[in-house]
Amino acid sequence: FASVIYNKPLNRAQDSCSQRYGELLGTCSCQVTCQSLGTCCPDCKEFCLQISPYSGSLMGGKDFLIENTALNASSMLTCRFKQKINTSGYVAKDGKAHCISPLLYETGFIPFEVSTDDGLTFPYSGTWLSVHHSKVSDGEKCTLVNETKWQYYGTPNTDGNLTLTWTHQALATTYINIEVWGYHETGDSYSENWLAEWKYLYTLAREIPNTGKFSFIPVPAKGSYSTWDFGILRITPSNYSDGQSNIPSIWSSEHALAWHLGKDFRNDPNAWATAKCIEWDKKEEKLPNFMEEIIDCPCTLAQARADTGRFHTDYGCDIEKGSVCTYHPGAVHCVRAIQASPQYAAGQQCCYDSTGTQILTHDSTGGSTPDRGHDWGSPPFMKPPRIPGFSHWLYDVISFYYCCLWSDNCHIYMKKRSSSDCRTYRPPRAASAFGDPHFLTFDGLNFTFKGQGEYTLVESDLTSLRVQGRTQQVYFPNGTGAQVTGLSAVAMQENNSDVIEVRYSEDLNLEVLLNQRVISFSEQRWMDLKGLFLHSAADQNITVMFSSGTGVEIRGSGGFLSLTVLLPEKFMNHTQGLFGVMNGNIEDEYTFKNKTIMSVHATPQQLFEYGATWAVENGTSLFTYDTKFLLNNFFYGKKHNASFLPVFFPHEDPADPLVKEMVSLCDSDPFCRFDVLTTRSLQVGNSTRLSHQNHKLLVENLKPDMSLLLVISCGWLDHPTNGRKNGTNYLLGSTISFICNQGYELTESKERICQVTGAWSGDTPSC
Repeated sequence: FASVIYNKPLNRAQDSCSQRYGELLGTCSCQVTCQSLGTCCPDCKEFCLQISPYSGSLMGGKDFLIENTALNASSMLTCRFKQKINTSGYVAKDGKAHCISPLLYETGFIPFEVSTDDGLTFPYSGTWLSVHHSKVSDGEKCTLVNETKWQYYGTPNTDGNLTLTWTHQALATTYINIEVWGYHETGDSYSENWLAEWKYLYTLAREIPNTGKFSFIPVPAKGSYSTWDFGILRITPSNYSDGQSNIPSIWSSEHALAWHLGKDFRNDPNAWATAKCIEWDKKEEKLPNFMEEIIDCPCTLAQARADTGRFHTDYGCDIEKGSVCTYHPGAVHCVRAIQASPQYAAGQQCCYDSTGTQILTHDSTGGSTPDRGHDWGSPPFMKPPRIPGFSHWLYDVISFYYCCLWSDNCHIYMKKRSSSDCRTYRPPRAASAFGDPHFLTFDGLNFTFKGQGEYTLVESDLTSLRVQGRTQQVYFPNGTGAQVTGLSAVAMQENNSDVIEVRYSEDLNLEVLLNQRVISFSEQRWMDLKGLFLHSAADQNITVMFSSGTGVEIRGSGGFLSLTVLLPEKFMNHTQGLFGVMNGNIEDEYTFKNKTIMSVHATPQQLFEYGATWAVENGTSLFTYDTKFLLNNFFYGKKHNASFLPVFFPHEDPADPLVKEMVSLCDSDPFCRFDVLTTRSLQVGNSTRLSHQNHKLLVENLKPDMSLLLVISCGWLDHPTNGRKNGTNYLLGSTISFICNQGYELTESKERICQVTGAWSGDTPSC
């Protein structure tokens, strides 16, 4: 349905937003769009809660303010999350109500309600954004000063004081307690009874002044507590009881609890960790092999950075932040697969060296290591192995401490977490639209379509993917209308995912809407949503990553949007719309809805008529119509404005002073020239030129070897026993040579070359 709110008279007084947040009622609306349309129910502002801050760690304990509803100071406030988790609320001296967020085992927007009658009824409602613990800003946590020291405490040359600091204003109390919590998962792996639990262990310090700093010399924890090796610290006001859940709290980062481990660890950390490493290795033997179902890595760094629908920067090794790659020596950049694998919820990681070649663990400890538990967790969360951050710590991180950091057994770890190569990797195809809309299709055809309206850019029967674009008239610098259009909004959905819309508002601000509501990135730049992840970079660059691996990138520039859609290979022969039929054949790009095909040599006028047939209908529109302008022009108006006739062939007058500047700016780029002439703006032309360049570069990066359409990898080669090898590049054309140790001689191939067939030349050498 189109997201529109009808203007209906507010006559029936009984329509109320109590418990009806987000609904369209008979006489009025409780939807977010009602404010700009003036159709809200009289009590909407009272019952539809606005909160600040709107997000916090999934660990809970964050105090947030309810901004828009004044509640009675004597009210017994209860806050309820997901209709089942109750936390206590309170009304402050200024009459404002507050809630405390709960411990959750999931990320994303969580519905909550508020009761003022001690939990009898919950008429007030809103949403809270639960965030991955390591994506929360440092200021919201307490800091383990010199975190490495905490995590290596008791190993050789690591002892003395440990210090914890925090923002003391974050807790309105004079005295605090510091507690130790541990994380574990119980039950049988990959079964129904596999459960996750954060458990209070003991109180480290009681009733100490809330100064923002605490130092201590750690002693081994008493009794069974010392067996907990992964956990977290929590600071709470000291008037609450030990381990009380969902109270105001400041958590530390999750970490390896070396500092509290027992005497057996301190006496011989290497022996203790070796035993743990061997125990982990045995446990891994019994678990299913997750490696078979994770996606292979991109072959090159350029591909890894271009495939934004399926891979995202690993913050632990980022080329844009100076390549500080602590766990991956020799790497300049790593990426993680965005989606967890389907059955085991496992993760992939891919690391690259300065030449852009993938680093494999077979050759270097800096190689990429896949993960039994995806670091970001995966829907529906709640149970292992899908708990954001913490499942990953349990299977992939604490075991790295056992085998690689606290003892010298990294070969055991690397055997169970060896890098995938890129032999089955297939790059996605890209299509783009920008400027006075110029379209570059998945199969590489380009054309210009300047209709005014709302159109299907791509849709697919494979995953019910729909990406729709709205175009509006461009205005000359002097304010009069030009006879061309530009992309002003893009809306998208896949299967029954959330609907995302990116648009320019009427005052030219870039807005992102989630299910019709404008969202803010002021607290979080990354959001885990239903069926997709959403990321906003600082430079007005929005990326939507759908669960199919489809990526949509939208950039705002000069009042118009430029758009790129990346589709994995499985969408071959499953697309239609203005971006064409993705099948490697350029001849059928202009396919109509009824499957008839127009020649690729069609005139601009014929293209205009073709584009008009891809106008969306109100019944299938994903756009939000929340202003009078949008209602009148795009909801009640025609989806394709046939009376708007664009310029098909702009006139280039040599005497025009703009032409000379255009030539020096655009050179031979036809899109840039077209847009300068039709908009009389060098700025528009320049942004078109950059978008066109970006698209060409993207296509180039995704297919470095145009003749083969994919990068060929022959797979890892081992050195012969009693010999060594030179070279760690396993892509097409690479040579690996072999030398025997002194006193041995080589039989079979001295060197082997990676061939077009994906096989190595020659035979396996031996010494």
